[in-house]
Amino acid sequence: MPSQTSDLPEDKASANVTLTRQRNARLLFQEYAEAQLSAGAAPNGLEQAFAKTIQVSPSMWSQIKSSRPIGDKIARQIEAARGKPKGWLDEVREQAGGGVSQGEQQILALMLKAWRATNAVGRKQLKHFLREVAEGRVTPETMKGLMR
Repeated sequence: MPSQTSDLPEDKASANVTLTRQRNARLLFQEYAEAQLSAGAAPNGLEQAFAKTIQVSPSMWSQIKSSRPIGDKIARQIEAARGKPKGWLDEVREQAGGGVSQGEQQILALMLKAWRATNAVGRKQLKHFLREVAEGRVTPETMKGLMR
């Protein structure tokens, strides 16, 4: 496979690898979290548990997923810990579904089904509710009440 950075100046190539590694590390976490949730694990503590599986502190994982560049040593450590081949974090990849995970695809399909199953008033209410959730105005307690 040709290098993703061969035609780029060194500073752009470095930034490209940094972003690619961060995206792929977040992808590994997403896969891990979805597997754990499917197995019945509680969502609380998944970040810390993932950090433990890749043998870094929760603080380090928090920095890695947001802004800290992943050096070669940590990249190889993460790959080994997650059973990926050497260099896996450095490869640009597209997720199936255009960057949408399987769990996200399922929720999108469910929302589309709900959208199509209702009238204009119901669609307006659904859209309003989703906006409230997206903007953080729906509490976990409210969500629990809706699930009864």
